[in-house]
Amino acid sequence: MARRSVLFAPGDQPEKLRKAADSGADVVVFDLEDAVVPDRKQAAREAVRDVLATVESTCELCVRVNPVDDGAARDLSVVLSGGEPDSVMAPKVPDADAVETLAGMLAERDASVPVLALVESAAGVLHAEAIAAADATDALLFGAEDLAGDLGATRTESGREVAHARQHALLAARAAGVDAIDTHYPAYEDEAGLREAATEARRLGYDGKMVIHPAQVPVVNAAFTPDDEAIAWARRIIEASEAADERARGVFVVDGEMIDAPQVRQAERILARAAE
Repeated sequence: MARRSVLFAPGDQPEKLRKAADSGADVVVFDLEDAVVPDRKQAAREAVRDVLATVESTCELCVRVNPVDDGAARDLSVVLSGGEPDSVMAPKVPDADAVETLAGMLAERDASVPVLALVESAAGVLHAEAIAAADATDALLFGAEDLAGDLGATRTESGREVAHARQHALLAARAAGVDAIDTHYPAYEDEAGLREAATEARRLGYDGKMVIHPAQVPVVNAAFTPDDEAIAWARRIIEASEAADERARGVFVVDGEMIDAPQVRQAERILARAAE
């Protein structure tokens, strides 16, 4: 299942949770962490439990719990008493142990769901390879805003202050064979800026992008959906690969360009995404 758009909705606002589930996002995250102030945590847990038990949606429904040492167990005890989400998001993941701890909490409650691991600190980025490779991890998400705060960096339009970390997270996800989800674009009313940021993330190799407003969903979905030109190119590559003489199968020419295994894999990825 594609994870082009990952939309967050505050866990203590049931109507927003239901609207988010009908937004067209590939993944909707019912947020129990940063979107909820401390004195609303219990109300949010109960609201998420009730919405999960009753909402009808074709998207992946995910719950972002609090950190494993600061509320995750309480979150799961309430939420899982009414139903099971499609996945659980671990925030501020510092290392693979945090993923394994959350997976253990889920197993204790007979919940068999994947973990989406959000790396948004210096420690998380430095341990991204192990986090992505953890058995329970199904996607690695890169959070630039919290990372910048952890680094003491000033966010800029170019994003150069987090560029190395952004690419490191992507490399870790690819090496582990899990989905790579890019950071959100905070200016939700800037459609052109969002489109540019999402297109850049796709070109880097990311599978999708986090979003913070339903209006961002169609822009991000479009950016991560192969267009007709890309699909046509991929088909030409695959057809030429299949038709190539065995002795020349390693390298062949399409549209005047030398093609070998990396381009074939890219073509296969494009066609797989187009079919989702």
